[in-house]
Amino acid sequence: MNESRYLNSEKLLRRALKVIPLGSQTFSKSITQYPLGVSPLYITRGVGSRVWDVDGNQYIDFVNGLASVLLGYGDKDVTQAVQKQIEGGVNFSLPHPIEVDVAEKLVEIIPCAEMVRFGKNGTDATSASIRLSRAYTNRDHVAICGYHGWQDWSIGITSMNSGVPKSVQDLSHTFFYNDINSLKSIFQKYPDQIAAVILEPMNTVYPENEFLKEVRDITNFHNSILIFDETITGGRYSIGGAQDLFDVTPDLATFGKGIANGFPLSAIVGKRKIMRHMENIFFSGTFSGETSALAAAKVVLDKIQNTSLLIDLESKGKRLIQDVKMLINKHRVEHIFSISGHPSWSFLHIKGVKSVNPMSIKTLMLQELFARGIIFIGTHNLSAAHSEEDLKQLILAYDIIFPMVREAVESNTINDYLRVEPITPLFQVRNK
Repeated sequence: MNESRYLNSEKLLRRALKVIPLGSQTFSKSITQYPLGVSPLYITRGVGSRVWDVDGNQYIDFVNGLASVLLGYGDKDVTQAVQKQIEGGVNFSLPHPIEVDVAEKLVEIIPCAEMVRFGKNGTDATSASIRLSRAYTNRDHVAICGYHGWQDWSIGITSMNSGVPKSVQDLSHTFFYNDINSLKSIFQKYPDQIAAVILEPMNTVYPENEFLKEVRDITNFHNSILIFDETITGGRYSIGGAQDLFDVTPDLATFGKGIANGFPLSAIVGKRKIMRHMENIFFSGTFSGETSALAAAKVVLDKIQNTSLLIDLESKGKRLIQDVKMLINKHRVEHIFSISGHPSWSFLHIKGVKSVNPMSIKTLMLQELFARGIIFIGTHNLSAAHSEEDLKQLILAYDIIFPMVREAVESNTINDYLRVEPITPLFQVRNK
């Protein structure tokens, strides 16, 4: 390996650490997630499925702006729409008509949507949904499954809870996906106190045994608000999101990430009788109606609704999952790897084997994938721009790396393969 491959990235990191905590605005993009010395740390541009780092190295990107780039980097239709909008201004003293256009489109395509409010990121929308639920029900407690952003009510029940008052932590309660009894126990412990149940309708695995319908029934019985966090699943799984795919309609839902192809935009949508209470709570932002992101969203939503984008995305993802499963069997690494999830957002799981730390295995995976020109962090976040050749290159890389990992694990010599110290996980945000 050329030791200077990431020279400029590492030089830029040293500058960044003096003025930016962790050298990044986002934990998931920081050195906590990427092993220093074998990773590209800063990206300068992207086109389609490809990105280039500050050292000029080219990569196929399977992270895709943390799943926010649905069409591909620099999509021409999005770029043209945004450029045209920018020429006329992006933020005004009164609402712009494009706010109505995009809101009407979301109401048209999302089953639960009767009214819409915009934010700029997923946490905006999920936190607004919790405040709205508390106002509507006049209750304080919430049941939570998975990760829903950085605000106190959500992050306070993880290991990253520094700075969150215990009184706030005590109002949030964790349940587990596909474990309906874990949710029932919360309602039993806090009768008539649960304002809302919030969960991703799907992440690593599909719902089992009518799980989502049971959640719906429980919230109906207890007069609690059901919130689907569709920040990732919305615009990927089906035209109307996972609620459309699984035919379970929540009271509220939050959308973000891919709906504007990487431009900062989120939305809380839901039933009119609940959303009208937005008039009685404070959820407001100077840039919530900013028009460049809404212009991008108009293009994305049109393509989701009127092209084969989602069908093609699912087809590519199914082939990728099949090929990865074939390689897992071929190289006899079932005890190390597995793959699950929706075809458009699949997870490569790394298991702990004997005395080998799974993070050591992940570090080795990242080290070898980056060296082969592939950006990866544990999930395959597909975009419309990913080609068959891109998927072939990933499979060819796995075909080399899987037996390497097997040898390193079974001979207990993984440290000999690593050129850097293993990364350390922040916290686990999703469970099977």
